[in-house]
Amino acid sequence: MKIADADILIIPGYQGSPEGHWQHGWAQKMPTARIVEQEDWNKPDLEKWVSSVLQEIMMATRPVVLIGHSLGVTTIAHVAKRLTDTKVIGALLIAPPDLDRKKGMPKQIMGFAPVPRDPLPFPSTLIASSNDPFCSVEAAAEMGMAWGSAFNNAGELGHVNPASGFGAWPEGLMAFANLMKKL
Repeated sequence: MKIADADILIIPGYQGSPEGHWQHGWAQKMPTARIVEQEDWNKPDLEKWVSSVLQEIMMATRPVVLIGHSLGVTTIAHVAKRLTDTKVIGALLIAPPDLDRKKGMPKQIMGFAPVPRDPLPFPSTLIASSNDPFCSVEAAAEMGMAWGSAFNNAGELGHVNPASGFGAWPEGLMAFANLMKKL
């Protein structure tokens, strides 16, 4: 599928997507992409975040592909349980947090636990880092297996955010292009 033929919804995690994050660059490069805004990035509320994503999906005029980062991945897992149509055709899931481990996790995001482990009703690729401070690669692989996601251990990427040294992240964009070719 061509990017122009899909509505691309980018779902950031806790504290949103600061300027310079690869998510902003991707949203600017892809004319059919947009970042799903949340009411309060610093006080995540599961019901409000899920509702925002579901509303964006309902308003989409083309097939939908989701891109989630960190708590955005967890949000997608919760959204998937509530989807009633087949408008969502795929997802790229990047650096999910391991909310089961609790230690070292911001208390503000713990309302998203437990993370659903039901198979996603659409194809997905999960990209994990071997040195993510919020999720071991083993926990990410387990989530990917539960969701039916293709799993990619991308090596030492930290949390795949500006604090880990990531700006444009062209390798991630290539992974997204590969997912789109399969859809």
